[in-house]
Amino acid sequence: MTATGSLLRGLACRACCAEVEADRPVGVCPTCGHTLFAEYDLRSLDGRAWARQLSSRRPGLWRYRELLPVRDDRSVVTLGEPEGPLVHLTESSDDGGLDLWAKDDGAMPTGSFKARGMTVAVSRARELGVSRLFAPSAGNAGIALAAYGARAGVPRVVYLPERADPRTVEAVGRYGTEVVRFGATIREAGEEARRREAGRGFDLSTLREPYRAEGKKTMALELFEQFAGDRMPEAIVYPTGGGTGLVGLYKGFGELRTLGLVDRPPRLVSVQPEGCAPVVQALRDGAARITPSTGAGTLAPGLNVPAPFSSERVLEAVRATGGTGVSVPDAAIVAAQRAMAERFGVAVAVEAAATWAAVPELLRSGAVRPGERVLLYLTGRGPP
Repeated sequence: MTATGSLLRGLACRACCAEVEADRPVGVCPTCGHTLFAEYDLRSLDGRAWARQLSSRRPGLWRYRELLPVRDDRSVVTLGEPEGPLVHLTESSDDGGLDLWAKDDGAMPTGSFKARGMTVAVSRARELGVSRLFAPSAGNAGIALAAYGARAGVPRVVYLPERADPRTVEAVGRYGTEVVRFGATIREAGEEARRREAGRGFDLSTLREPYRAEGKKTMALELFEQFAGDRMPEAIVYPTGGGTGLVGLYKGFGELRTLGLVDRPPRLVSVQPEGCAPVVQALRDGAARITPSTGAGTLAPGLNVPAPFSSERVLEAVRATGGTGVSVPDAAIVAAQRAMAERFGVAVAVEAAATWAAVPELLRSGAVRPGERVLLYLTGRGPP
């Protein structure tokens, strides 16, 4: 065994406070059925010394190995994940005086931030001896599972809605991955997946296992490094489907705070399309959990998630940071996608364009204010 130095000490459920041993495959909390989260022995780590070491390590998210769950370096399944670049977006009068930045995860090996979660989740599944993986997807997560599963040599099945883009179906199949198409939404595809795979495969669905969120938290760790010696953004605007990205950012900044490396996290802002905005609606209503959207519909497939699992954790991430939610019409998202390419030279997926579409409403409502540093998280690559 070649030890990574991981400080993983166990799994914990925030809903019922159960603690679960981590060295066996486990999905949701066996006590209450909610999401389990990896916990680390942070007290044994000198945060400032650790932060100084990072720049001398090999680039890529696996340089954060002490705060990732894989214990044996030989289990790591990687496609050379790079650091998502920062782009300083040119200020002008219609930016409302914001110091506006973007972080572009379209540079990831499979074209989206989903690679972060899958490199960690598939690696940990491999370490624990899992022999078959599955997940429902609207697109990017399925492509990432297909690629990393192929790299790991683990059989995998991706469940896609019937109306999935044919290019997505082709991309998943290209990796030798079994594809099953079922239902109108990712929720229906997921229900069918869990029915068919019961007793056979390990579920890598959003927040139904502990380790994809660990990959997503590296977004926060990278931002800490990238803005080192400078002012961190006051707010991060994030396109929200299943919500793992928001949960990961919140967890990552929380661990940095425990290590004494940040004073407080940026405000997390959830952006959803008007046709499917259950998280935003719950934030507006002050609800403890989301009410599933009915008749969900949007041209952004990755945001068409009418009933995010473990929505309590998604809402917690936004509320605990003093953030908010905003919904935007599909027409504004399409216009934003075109404008980002024409104005900034940044080609983004339609889901990521929702962040730029949200800026005028965030300024109007006072959710972000002139002079603040605001970061748009661009979760995926768009057409060239």
